[in-house]
Amino acid sequence: MCDTIAVVRPDGVVFAKNSDRDANEAQVPEWHAASDHPAGSTVRTTRLTVPQVPHTHATLISRPFWMWGAEMGTNEHGVTIGNEAVFTDQPLADEGLTGMDMLRLALERADSAERAVGVLVELLERYGQGGGCGYEKPAFTYHNSFLVADRSEAWVLETAGSLWATEHVRSGVRSISNGLTIPAFAAAHRKWLETKVAACDVRTGITTAMSRDAAGPERLMATLRSHGPDEWPRYKPVNGTLSMPCMHGGGIAASSSSVAGWVSDLARETHWITATSAQCLALFKPVRVDEPVDIGPSPAGVDDGESLWWRHERMARTAMRDPRRMAPLFLDDRDAVEARWRRDAPSGQEAFDLGSALLDDWADRVATANDDTDVRPIWARRYWARRDRAAF
Repeated sequence: MCDTIAVVRPDGVVFAKNSDRDANEAQVPEWHAASDHPAGSTVRTTRLTVPQVPHTHATLISRPFWMWGAEMGTNEHGVTIGNEAVFTDQPLADEGLTGMDMLRLALERADSAERAVGVLVELLERYGQGGGCGYEKPAFTYHNSFLVADRSEAWVLETAGSLWATEHVRSGVRSISNGLTIPAFAAAHRKWLETKVAACDVRTGITTAMSRDAAGPERLMATLRSHGPDEWPRYKPVNGTLSMPCMHGGGIAASSSSVAGWVSDLARETHWITATSAQCLALFKPVRVDEPVDIGPSPAGVDDGESLWWRHERMARTAMRDPRRMAPLFLDDRDAVEARWRRDAPSGQEAFDLGSALLDDWADRVATANDDTDVRPIWARRYWARRDRAAF
C-alpha cells in the first residue's frame, strides 16, 4: 500500500511517495548511467525478457531488493514516477510485467511525463500486467496506477487489467493511493472490499489536504510522516496502520509498512530520499541523478548488521515500541539537520556519510533508553514479533 503526491505550481513541480510494502522488504536506492544498446538487445525484468531500446536514460530508482523494477524513481530529464497497487473488477494475470517493471522501463525510455505515460500504455498493451508482487506472499497480485511528473506537469494513469484511463494535471495537488480515482474509470472498475480495507480514500484525503499549499520539499516530508489525526500510530486490529500515510504494520488481516520515502523538487533537480523505513523517524537526504552515492552494502530480507536500511530498522523497531518516549531523543537533531540542508544542500555522498554517523549516535541513545516497554496493542506486538523472528 502506498501514497504518491504531485503538486504542480507555476514555479515548478514537487513530488513525493512513501513505498509501503512488507516489513522486512528492504528497499535499495540505485543510480544507473545512460547507456546505448546494440540492435537485438533484450532486458530481463522481474519475470519477462523484453526487447531493449537503442538508448536508455540515466535513472535514480528505489527498488525492492528482490525485484528488477522500482517503486519510485526519476531520470536525467526530470521524469519522476510512483506507482500504486489498485484493486479492480478485471481478472488478474499470472504472467506479465509488474507495475514496478513498467515504471523502471518508462524512466529509462521517456524524456517527458507525457511520453512516459505513452511508454507505460504501450508496455501494458503489448505485454500485459501480472505475476506475483508480494514478498511475504509471493502470489499477491494487483493492478497498478501511476503518478507521472516532470518539471512542468503531471499525469495520472490508472489501469484495470488491459484497460486504462489518464488525467492531465496542469495545476494544484493530485494524490493517488490504492484505489482508482479517475471518476468514470473508478465507477466502472473499482473493487469495493479490497479498496475499503486498504483505507486509501482516508489516506488520499490526508495527503491532499496536507500537500495543497506545498511549495517545496518540507511540506511533503511532513505529509509522508503523517499518522493522520494522531501524533503516533493507532493500530487497528484488521488493517493495522493502513489509514495513515506513514505506516507501521500491525494488522491481523492486512498490513504494510513504509519501507522507503522519496520527495522530489523538480525545479531544483534535487531529490530527498530516506533509503530507510519509518519516515517519521528517518532522515531525508538530498541526492541528484548525476551524482551516484555509495551508501554501503545493499540490504536483503534479513538483518545483515551493516547496511543502512537494517541499521536504521533496528533503531526504528525499538523506538516504535514507545515512540512518545523514544523519538524525542533524536528528532530535534534530525529536524535541525534537514532544515540546514534545505537551505544549503550538501552533496549526496556528504549527506549519506553524515546521516550514517548520526544514525549510529541516535541508535545508541535509543538502545540506552530502552527498558523493553511496548505500548502497542497485543495484535501489533504479535505482528512485529513474527517479523523480528524472521529478520534477526
